[in-house]
Formats: sequence, structure tokens, C-alpha cells
Amino acid sequence: MTEEQVILVDENDQQIGLMGKMEAHKKAILHRAFSVFVLNDKGEIMLQQRAANKYHSPLLWANTCCSHQKVDESNLDAGKRRLQEEMGFVTELKEVFSFIYKAPFDNGLTEHELDHVLLGDYNDDPKINKEEVENYKWMTPLSIKKDIQQQPEIYTAWFKIIFDKFYDYIK
Repeated sequence: MTEEQVILVDENDQQIGLMGKMEAHKKAILHRAFSVFVLNDKGEIMLQQRAANKYHSPLLWANTCCSHQKVDESNLDAGKRRLQEEMGFVTELKEVFSFIYKAPFDNGLTEHELDHVLLGDYNDDPKINKEEVENYKWMTPLSIKKDIQQQPEIYTAWFKIIFDKFYDYIK
């Protein structure tokens, strides 16, 4: 099985090449990514707890799902694909903003991503893929903000960065 490729980009999101996912994370090379936030009618965000077998940030909490676009895949199609693969459902998504961040991990890998933040609505329980997701829960944005302050160690590095921007967006 060949390694997943990520799309290398410049600061303007122009594709400049492809690289294996692990190599890009080892070298901290800027690449395209997306993060999906799904809200219900109560205004709660669906969070996922990453599976125990993940190569970084296992069992930590994050947004509904996130990953990398494939070549010639739109941001919205990529978000829907990963939402189905990880959480077992699909919903309409819209892109709300994008930004660049860099988050190093204890294992020597670094996320350096131009992240497209996608928003969707859903009110049912997901059918989580246990290979990808350990658990899920719904939380209000204010509860998440307070919980990150009280116990930041249970959240992924990128989620804490993205959530601050998302919180400002939804206020």
C-alpha cells in the first residue's frame, strides 16, 4: 500500500507539489488540510476522541473530523468523504474560513497546515469508525472553551488553535 500523499501549498494555497504524509509531518512542510465542525440545532459541537491506535495524539479530543484533501478533490468533497469514513454520516458543508498554523508534537512530527475550516449541521448520533474514533460527545462552544482552559492536555494541539479561531467566528 502506498503512503497517502499530501498537497504542498504556498501561503496563497497554490499547489506546489506532493509529498508523503509522514515526510511532510517530519519536515514540517506547509500542506493543505481541512477541519470539519458539525453543530446540532442546540448549537452544540460534535467532538471526536481520536482512536487509541493513532500515530499521534491518540485518545485526545478534537473537532468532528479533519484530514487532508486528495489531488483534484475539493475542500467540501474531502470534508464529506472523511466525515463518512470517520463518523459514518454525511451532511452539507460550507467553508467558513482558512488559515495557516504550525503545531509540533512530542514524537517529532509537526502539523504545518493551510487549514480550510468547514461547517455543517447534524442532529443524530454518528456511527463512528472504531479504527479512527474512540468516542464522541456534543458540547456547547462555551463549555469547550472553559474545558480547554481547565484541562488543555485532553485536547489535540491543532484543535486548541483552530477552536480559538472558530469560537471568534461563531460569536
